[in-house]
Amino acid sequence: MLEPAGGHGPRTPPVNPQLALRIAIFGAVAFGLFALIFLRLWFLQVLSGDRYRQEAMDNRVRTVAIAAPRGSIVDRNGRPLVENRVATVLQLDPRSLPEQARSNAARWGQLMGRRSLRPKGRRGAPVPIPPPATPELAVRYRRLGAVLGMSAAEINRRVTQQLAMVPYANVRLKVDVPASMRDFLLERQMRFPGIAVEQVYLRRYPLGATAAQLVGTTGEVSPAQLETKDFSDVRPGTIVGKEGIERAYDRFLRGASGTQSITVDAAGRPKSQRLAREPRAGLSLRTSLDLGLQRTGQQQLDSVIAGGPGTAGAFVALDPRDGEVLAMGSSPTFDPNVLARPISQARYDELFVRDQAGAPRFNRAIGGAYPTGSTFKPITALAALDRGLVTPETPVEDTGVFKLGKQQFKNAQDAVYGTIDMRRALQVSSDVYFYKLGAQANGLRGQAIQSWARKLGLGRPTGIDVPGEAAGTIPDRAWRAAQNRKEKRWEKKTGKRCPPDCLYSDGRPWSVGDNVNLAVGQGDVQASPLQMAVAYAAIANGGQVVRPHLGTAIEDEGGSEIQRLPVPAARRVGIDAGDRRAVLDGLHLSTTGAGGTSADVFAGWPQRRLPVYGKTGTAERQPHGDQSWYIAYVPHPARPIVVAVTVEQGGFGAEAAAPVACRMLRRWFEVKAQCAPGASRTQ
Repeated sequence: MLEPAGGHGPRTPPVNPQLALRIAIFGAVAFGLFALIFLRLWFLQVLSGDRYRQEAMDNRVRTVAIAAPRGSIVDRNGRPLVENRVATVLQLDPRSLPEQARSNAARWGQLMGRRSLRPKGRRGAPVPIPPPATPELAVRYRRLGAVLGMSAAEINRRVTQQLAMVPYANVRLKVDVPASMRDFLLERQMRFPGIAVEQVYLRRYPLGATAAQLVGTTGEVSPAQLETKDFSDVRPGTIVGKEGIERAYDRFLRGASGTQSITVDAAGRPKSQRLAREPRAGLSLRTSLDLGLQRTGQQQLDSVIAGGPGTAGAFVALDPRDGEVLAMGSSPTFDPNVLARPISQARYDELFVRDQAGAPRFNRAIGGAYPTGSTFKPITALAALDRGLVTPETPVEDTGVFKLGKQQFKNAQDAVYGTIDMRRALQVSSDVYFYKLGAQANGLRGQAIQSWARKLGLGRPTGIDVPGEAAGTIPDRAWRAAQNRKEKRWEKKTGKRCPPDCLYSDGRPWSVGDNVNLAVGQGDVQASPLQMAVAYAAIANGGQVVRPHLGTAIEDEGGSEIQRLPVPAARRVGIDAGDRRAVLDGLHLSTTGAGGTSADVFAGWPQRRLPVYGKTGTAERQPHGDQSWYIAYVPHPARPIVVAVTVEQGGFGAEAAAPVACRMLRRWFEVKAQCAPGASRTQ
C-alpha cells in the first residue's frame, strides 16, 4: 500500500454503515420535529391568529348585567297597581381607590372563599372586614358617610365585599338617593372623588298597603329559585318576582337584561366601558281586579279591625260566572314600597318577623285556614237534600237543644225556633236543625256532607294563579285515623304521652259528634275565604266550580293586547234545581225576612232590583275569640258577584264581617245603603 507523500499523517477510518444509518435517522427526526414546530407556529400565527387575538381581547373585557325594567300590573280598567319609577343609585368608581384597598379586598375574598369550602360547623368565625387601606381613605369614608347618613364602617364593608366579588364594576353605596344629595356630591368632586351616579328602575306601588299581599314583592333571585325550571335562564343577581302576582307572572313581567362590557388592564383595573346589549323591558299584565272595589274592601276591613274587636281578616270578591277575582285583601297589611329598595335586616325584622297571627305579609284570603261556622250550612243542606234526609218542606222541631248521648248541643244564645223547615233554618241559622242533619248523615254510605264539601271545592287548593294557597281540611274517618297515626309516631319519637301532651290528635276514633260539628262548620273543618267564595259561586251559578284567576291579558308598554290569557276550565257538579232554589231562598230570607241573621245589616237595600243572598257565620276558635264570617251573592245580568269576608276574633258574623261585605256590594253596585252592624247573635 502506498503512503501519502510528504510524511506519515493520521489515517481516517472508514465510516461504519450502521453509524451512518443512525446519523441519517437522527437527522430525519430532528428535521421532522423542526417541521412540526414550524407548522404549529404557522398555524397559531397565520391561520388562528385572529381567533387568539380576539380571545386575548376578551380576557380584558368583563361583562356586567343591566337590569331590564319590569312590566306594569294594572286592574281591569288599566289603572296601575304596580309600576316603575326612576331612581338614582350612588356609586363609587373603583379606579379612584388606592391599589392597597383592592389588594385587601381580594385577600379578604380569598379567605372567605376558603372558609366557605369547609364543612358546616367547622368554618369558624367570619373573616373580619379589613380596615380602610390608608388614613386618607378612612377620612374620605367618614366624610362621605356624613352626607349619605351611613357609617364609615358600613361604606368600607360594602366597598370591600363588592371589590372582592366584582373588582372591575362600580360599587353601589346607596339606592334611591334624593336629587339634593346627588347634586351636592357631584358638585364637590374634589372632596368626594370617584362618585358616580346611575339611573335604575324601582317598583312603585301607588296603592300603598292596598292589595300588598296579592300583588307581591320582588327581589334578587335566590339559589333555590335558580335550581328551578322557571329560573333556569336567569343570572344570579337578577331581580325576579318573589310573592303574589309578581311571582306568578314573572316570566312576562321580568323582561331581558342587557349587558355592559368593561375593558380592564392586566391588574383588573377598569379602563373603559360600552353598552353591549340594550335591556328589553318586561310586558305588562292586565288583571281582573277592580281598583275601586279593592280599595273599599281594604279600607272597610282595616276600619273594622282598627275599631275592634277584630285582630286580622281577609276578603274575596269573585265573578261567579268564570272565577275572575274582582278584589282580594288581607289585614294586617304592609306598604310594599318599603321593600322596593334595600333595607337592613334589623329594619326587616322589625316590620315583618312576627308570629303567624300577626304576620302582615301573610295572605289570609288564600292561606288562612279557619273553621267556617254557619257559612257551611248551605253545603250541609245540599248534602241532606241530595241524600233524601229531608225535603225543603220537611218540618223539624227545634227545641233549642240537640242531645247526643250525654252531650248537649245548643243554639246560640239558647234560642228556640220551634217547628221549622230548611228555608227557615237557613234564615235564622238554626244550629239544632243542622245538628240533627249531621247526626243522620253520619251513618250514610260515602260520608255525604264531606263528599259535597269536596265537590264544591273545599279540602283542596282552588288552583288560583298566585302562590301560597292552603288546602284546608274536611275531616272524615280516614282523616281522623291518619291524625291518630301521626300522633302515635310523634309520641314514640318524643317519649311524650297523650293526654296531656297531644299534638295531632287525642287518639279517639271518628264519632257522630264529629259529624254533628262538621254540619255547622265547627270541629276540625278549615277553609279559606277564597274556598268558601268558590263554593258559594258554584251554588249561585248552578254547579260550575270555577277556578279563580287574576291574570286576563298580556300587554305591551302602550297597553295594546299581545296575548289573551285563557279562562281556566270549570268543573261541573250536578245540583238539583229544586234543591238549589230552596237553599237560595233560605239565604235570601236571611237578608230580608223577620229574624234573618243579616236583615238589619241590609235594611234599606234595594232588594227588588238587587236581591242579596247571604249567610252569617260565627265560628268558635279556642283559645281565640269567635271568628266572624259573611258570604253574599248578588245576581245581576252583567255584574254578578260573590263576596266572602272573615274577621279573626271579630265576634258574631253580623257584627263585623257582614257590614264589610255590605259596603263592598254598595261600592260595586253604586247604591245607597247604611250597612250598619247587625244585632244577630247566631252562630
